[in-house]
Amino acid sequence: MESFEIGVILPGVGEQRKRDLDLREAARHAEDAGLDGVWHGDHLAIGGPTLDASIALATAAAVTSRIRIGASVFVPAIRPLAWAAKQIASLQHVSGGRLVVGVGSGGGPGQWAAAGVAYGRRGRRTDTALELLPELLAGKETRLPDEPGQPSVTLSPVAAMPPVWVGNASEAAIRRAARLGDGWFPSLISSREVAEGRGRLAELAGQAGRPVPVVAIGCAAALGAGPDVPSRAQVASGISAGYGRPLEDVLPIPLTGHPEEAAGRLNDYREAGASHAVVGISGGDWRRQVDLLAEARTLLRG
Repeated sequence: MESFEIGVILPGVGEQRKRDLDLREAARHAEDAGLDGVWHGDHLAIGGPTLDASIALATAAAVTSRIRIGASVFVPAIRPLAWAAKQIASLQHVSGGRLVVGVGSGGGPGQWAAAGVAYGRRGRRTDTALELLPELLAGKETRLPDEPGQPSVTLSPVAAMPPVWVGNASEAAIRRAARLGDGWFPSLISSREVAEGRGRLAELAGQAGRPVPVVAIGCAAALGAGPDVPSRAQVASGISAGYGRPLEDVLPIPLTGHPEEAAGRLNDYREAGASHAVVGISGGDWRRQVDLLAEARTLLRG
């Protein structure tokens, strides 16, 4: 059966302060534990403390040598496209070609307003970014149709275009992934929904004459037991409140219990067509959670 990679989202600022844990130590710990990737989100103004994605990922790249460096997810359309390309090329360079770029167009209207970008243009700007980033990273002169004055720009140094995984589980995201992406990257959905989405992805990719993109899932985990490890119901309640989804729909989604149980759940996703999981830690000591995820990875590959 196809191999299955497991990556982890790096701890946020609040978790770093709570656990006396910085990004350098966290990235090294994930690599030493045997996980396959470290990931970081991309947020501007969400009402809480967040780091700039490119700086956080560059920090992780500088202290590791093997592990993937991933954006979960990068929002190119919220930036001038030349800046987005420069950030991606720079991360690809400093990571030695280990970058994976999850791409989305999310965040509420307030975040887009803070960036000075019209919320209603986010879909078009995202498509433009996916279409033009390969040319920009290759150092080709490229006209930027969505920027004021439609300037042409040539960037240097050149960099290999990293894999792009299109985030979200929507039909629009599946279409975008089939047409422009190397992967489809839905989060917090069931293995049944993954299987259905992959079928649609394969259909659309075939119509476009493209290979079927890989499938990577985003999931939430709180493994093991202890006073600071939330239950499945508690994690699901947070997902329900945060995303406005019925509790009964999201209750089966969190990865909880022992590594054996997590490995079994992840295997369901593998059988549904996924080949990667990017895991957000929902509670407990971050280092310990990474160690338990690494155990699940070993069991899954055994």
